[in-house]
Amino acid sequence: MLKRTNYLSKRYEEKDGHLIGPYERDGGYKQAKRALAMKRDDLLAEVRAANIRGRGGAGFPAGVKWGFMPYPPKPERPHYLVINADEGEPGTFKDRTIMELNPHALIEGCIIGCFGIGAHAAYIYVRDELHVSKARLWGAIEEARAKGYLGKRPFGIDYPVEVYVHTGAGAYICGEETSLLNSLEGKRGEPRLKPPFPAQVGAFGMPSTVNNVESIAIVPTVLELGGDAFSQLSALHHLKDGGARLFGVSGHVKTPGIYEAAVGVTMRELIYDLGGGVLGDGGADGALLCVVPGGS
Repeated sequence: MLKRTNYLSKRYEEKDGHLIGPYERDGGYKQAKRALAMKRDDLLAEVRAANIRGRGGAGFPAGVKWGFMPYPPKPERPHYLVINADEGEPGTFKDRTIMELNPHALIEGCIIGCFGIGAHAAYIYVRDELHVSKARLWGAIEEARAKGYLGKRPFGIDYPVEVYVHTGAGAYICGEETSLLNSLEGKRGEPRLKPPFPAQVGAFGMPSTVNNVESIAIVPTVLELGGDAFSQLSALHHLKDGGARLFGVSGHVKTPGIYEAAVGVTMRELIYDLGGGVLGDGGADGALLCVVPGGS
């Protein structure tokens, strides 16, 4: 049964919903402040319990990935959180909507993620063409810094966190995490051999975690609901694919767009309940002819 949610898309239709005021009105940044006062193991336990399978396509559990990072960090080997906002797949635009319409969820998620992996800096790698996304992120970072949520003592807590936006150069291959890391370092965007994995040798040769935009932006919701409660929103909870996520429906449907729903929604529900059905009611025989799931 289709279960609609609005955790990330709550303010998508609201004028100026991307600003910090509306975000704080809905409880924004409370979970980041709470996270910085938690024990790291407790934070990781919540993220693991949420069963957030990577929202960038690979489907690797975010909590498990965070746990791969060596801990505690060594002073000579700082940790980095890197957000993959390249989103180069044709027809894929869910992350762009987060950055443009709910950027503070991503910034708050970065604060929580940095604490979870022992990092003090997060880099958001944005595809070059996404100019509005970059502008909204830069604006959100400045708003958060002015409020004291970023910097040397976020929320008055001695755990420095900075968030930076890095513009890509338009190469499709930089959607792959190790190519992205090379590009972030100013090198040619080419895949690296694995091992070593980013958790051992990532950005600037240091331990790093690479997460998708949506994977990080949903983390404040995970802490607000509790990891297990978030996971159980999903019809696939028993398969450890938890929570809710954004779905893009485009092409020859009556109501294309981005829809938020619990994990486990069927293709029929996406096309007919959310997408409104096929334009012209299908082909010559009135039937759906073809579906391309998940980009090229």
